[in-house]
Amino acid sequence: MIDQAIIEFDKALRTVFASARSVRAMPGEDVPDAELGAAERSHAAALMRVNHVGEVCAQALYQGQSIMSREPAIRDTLRQAAQEETEHLAWTERRIAELGGRKSLLNPLWYGGALALGLAAGRFGERWNLGFLAETERQVEHHLKGHLDTLPVVDRRSRAIVEQMKVDEAEHAETAVRLGAHELPAPAKGAMRLAARLMTTLAYRL
Repeated sequence: MIDQAIIEFDKALRTVFASARSVRAMPGEDVPDAELGAAERSHAAALMRVNHVGEVCAQALYQGQSIMSREPAIRDTLRQAAQEETEHLAWTERRIAELGGRKSLLNPLWYGGALALGLAAGRFGERWNLGFLAETERQVEHHLKGHLDTLPVVDRRSRAIVEQMKVDEAEHAETAVRLGAHELPAPAKGAMRLAARLMTTLAYRL
């Protein structure tokens, strides 16, 4: 029990404070960087910071949900999704640096809040746990689509990252549904959207 607690605490520290690593090459890695104006570069960096915060939250959510899960197949699914989200962390972190931006100052807060949500979701049972995962990924996919609409058209490096992230998130949602996810009630979905709006607004600036 103590060993597992140490492992989970180490995951949290690595997510919040260490640089993430990716097995896959960063999407758009071979695409020449575009000439962006100061406002465009600042906007793109802020959007990538929002995406990075989303991945920090995803790590915490999956960690909390996997801790509470009692079914090996579901735990494995959550851990596989978390691994892909780690790659997203690495991609967004690198792109933020390329754009001259910085990561969110509130990352420890984001992580702690998302971990609490993941633990709470897991207490409702495996199917609701999966339902929370599926709805989270659907909302993230929608959020990423919005970023593709507002990122500078010439910023092909950022757009390639967001496009691949969008594909991965959709696959995570489909996997959760295949494993038996329950559809969340409308009030729960609405609460999740409100929380996401608060997070994205703050992360864009901080």
